[in-house]
Amino acid sequence: MSALILALIAGAVVGLALGALGGGGSVLAVPALIYLLGFTPAAATTASLIIVTATSLTALYAHARTGNVRWKAGALFAAAGLLPAAAAGTAASRLPQPVLTAAFAAVAALAAVTMLRPGRAAIRPAAGETRPGKAAGTGAGLGALTGLLGVGGGFLAVPALVTVLAFEMQAAVGTSLLVISANALASLATRGATTAGVDWAVIGPFTGAAILGAWDGKRLAAKVSGTLLQRTFAVALLAVAAFMLVDALT
Repeated sequence: MSALILALIAGAVVGLALGALGGGGSVLAVPALIYLLGFTPAAATTASLIIVTATSLTALYAHARTGNVRWKAGALFAAAGLLPAAAAGTAASRLPQPVLTAAFAAVAALAAVTMLRPGRAAIRPAAGETRPGKAAGTGAGLGALTGLLGVGGGFLAVPALVTVLAFEMQAAVGTSLLVISANALASLATRGATTAGVDWAVIGPFTGAAILGAWDGKRLAAKVSGTLLQRTFAVALLAVAAFMLVDALT
């Protein structure tokens, strides 16, 4: 099967997951780029950032039109992650490939376990009680994760915005796209040299398919139980994480 067809299929799956779940689909992009398209872990994280940025900005526009983006609060949250994202992006290019693979596998497993846990009511701070220090710390951690591993971090950003900043779910999903886009752009800014080696003939179709797949994912989410979608995705993600961890250790 040609690289173009694989890129289109992988991009569609990533976009479908993003559109259906509101986050987490980008966690599939890195393993798809490594194991299906032959990218090195370092190149895959850079390429994933390009895909995440383009897809997130497109989705951000759609959410902004429906008023689901809290611009001021989201900008403050994102600002805390810009420097960590840039620093982690620089560090990622210097880390051994097995370390990057193992770290990514650990984060993927964490995301899967979080999705499989029984839903519990979020404990939110009362209005006006948001702690700026805690919000800044959460934003910085998310930025570092984005820069190091090339993931958008939507599976962490959404619950963080709900519990730390007391956002309702729709606003958290929309605002997380602002945070993800800012962090991904900050990390890409430090990878100017490495983006020169990215295979745009593969990344272009991958990104286009992801954007289109995200719209199909939204329609799928309206027809299928959200819990079923989330658990199916989590099981697949656990399998991917286990495979990547074994690969890193052998």
